[in-house]
Amino acid sequence: MTHEHPQAVAIIPARGGSKGVPGKNVAPVGGVPLVGRAILAALAAPSIGAAYVSTDDADIAAVARQYGAEVIDRPASLATDTATSEDALLHALDAITSTTGRAPRVLAFLQATSPFIDSEALERATRRVLDGADDVVFSAFETYAFLWRRGHDGAEGVNHDHSFRPRRQDREPHFQETGAFYVMRVDGFQDARFRFFGRVGLEQVPEATAVEIDTPDELEVARRLAAGTAGAPARTLEVDALVMDFDGVHTDDLVSVDQNGVESVRVSRSDGMGIGMLREAGLPMLILSKERNPVVAARGAKLGVEVLQGIDRKATALRDWCAQRGIALDRVAYVGNDVNDIECLEIVGWPVVVPEAGAAVAAHARLVLTKPGGAGAVRELAEMILKAR
Repeated sequence: MTHEHPQAVAIIPARGGSKGVPGKNVAPVGGVPLVGRAILAALAAPSIGAAYVSTDDADIAAVARQYGAEVIDRPASLATDTATSEDALLHALDAITSTTGRAPRVLAFLQATSPFIDSEALERATRRVLDGADDVVFSAFETYAFLWRRGHDGAEGVNHDHSFRPRRQDREPHFQETGAFYVMRVDGFQDARFRFFGRVGLEQVPEATAVEIDTPDELEVARRLAAGTAGAPARTLEVDALVMDFDGVHTDDLVSVDQNGVESVRVSRSDGMGIGMLREAGLPMLILSKERNPVVAARGAKLGVEVLQGIDRKATALRDWCAQRGIALDRVAYVGNDVNDIECLEIVGWPVVVPEAGAAVAAHARLVLTKPGGAGAVRELAEMILKAR
């Protein structure tokens, strides 16, 4: 752990024993594991000086370090179904204090099961607590929903008189917790040992960010939402290698066939220039294709890029290629367009798709390009990689 004394820190409890969605905290949404998304959201808030993940799971710990968090080893007694988040937070604060010599003033408690944490709202909430305006601030969205409960004599209204139906503009709005974050004064939390105490404020966030993942269906919904909004919290596209599908990435996924059965495709000179710039920068690159076609080898030779084609198990080939070169998979960008790319998209740090990719494929992407395959997609990605370098 670091030995600095940030005024505000984020703590993300993430145990490994999820029953509803096994491996939930490292399940990718928008190409980034859930715990990674929470870390990125926390570190994007300027007032939060460090992020800590409290976990009992080696896989979660590895992902946490990959995304820039410190790891606190959570004892088994605090990783059961009955242990509370407050228990894990208090333990984490003790660990931070023993390491740095001083507790932070403010704690931001983030939940990895909320994949769309609003960093700007988190920053506002943190400033409110740091500045003394509130003791606790939590994320919530405005709702005018009619709530009901089952009674002995049938259903009855909770937040309204069900014998009268007021118009929306005549109703008082309520606010629903999103579960995404709770920012609190550390000394007050340690005294109360509960997340709500003193003066409690709410930070309103868009309802669209209020997704919580507790079931496989909710995970699938989150993945589709992430794909529709280009996915993950922002971070510089720093990679050590680029691996590319060919058809649909270097081409528009169309093929011309002459009367002799000879196939030809169209490629982009702009894409070729982008590959040339990456080659000059010394970035290792690979074209990895399921199809076997002389045009793929010819294009690879023209670009000066290694080609592996006729590959049925693309993820295995990708792992082997990286292992031979000592390149970590989380430092690889893979760009594809179709369902046979999913296995590769799932194992790299930067899964990328072209805009024509179907929803099932885009759901695995961290980045959705704006330029079409065969018409600038590779150049667009090349420029992003070079900018980061």
